[in-house]
Amino acid sequence: MSRYSVTKLAKLAGVSVRTLHLYDEIGLLKPSIRTEARYRLYGEKELLRLQQILFYKELDFSLQEICTILDNPDFDLVQALEGHKSSLKSRRARLTQLLLTIDKTIVKLKDKQQMITDDELYAGFAKGQADAYRNEAIRKWGAQAVEQSEKTLRQMSKADFTQLKAESEEITQILVSMLHLDPESESVQKQIIRHYTIIRKFWGTVNDPNKQAEAYSGLGKLYVTDERYTVINGKPNPEFALFMSKAMSYFAKTQLKE
Repeated sequence: MSRYSVTKLAKLAGVSVRTLHLYDEIGLLKPSIRTEARYRLYGEKELLRLQQILFYKELDFSLQEICTILDNPDFDLVQALEGHKSSLKSRRARLTQLLLTIDKTIVKLKDKQQMITDDELYAGFAKGQADAYRNEAIRKWGAQAVEQSEKTLRQMSKADFTQLKAESEEITQILVSMLHLDPESESVQKQIIRHYTIIRKFWGTVNDPNKQAEAYSGLGKLYVTDERYTVINGKPNPEFALFMSKAMSYFAKTQLKE
């Protein structure tokens, strides 16, 4: 039969020697043998009792409560183990849920830290220009539309906002390369679908059931009357503005009918 010294048992169970001494002193876990030299030795029975002690401690029972439970003549070891298993499963489920909640909170806080600022929202404009541009947009589209757009964009992470701008630039370059084609042609209209979707993302209305045919067509007309909307490589491009206006108007009439 195996015998364990107090040092070996402490290492095996992951507790301190001082803890085992305490358990001995209060009568919670006494060694099976105490040698003439006063060394403590533990056997299999003590190992099983120590296991129970540690289980009950994990479930937040006091040492006195554990002693009372284990010394009860009706104590059933198998039944106790089944109870521990059930309790630990419930605790694991709670801890798993807590970990998921923590992970979600961390992601939310990180995303919030990475959300775009007003300066990034109006990148490329001087402070005065940005304010003037925003006020002009409010006059044209209304405060609600501008605020909805800004709110949607601010909720994006910096990575998503950068990707949105990059995709918008890519679509513009593709459409510029199609200037020689009919604005109503199938190939142009395929890119206009992408352009329409991007615009709706900037507007913050991509999930709105209102297709905004009039607004999108109106934006196309604005391209012609305001050269700032179709500056290509730093220069106004009237040809591209007219091309986009025609393509967008055709798309609105044919694809955005209510």
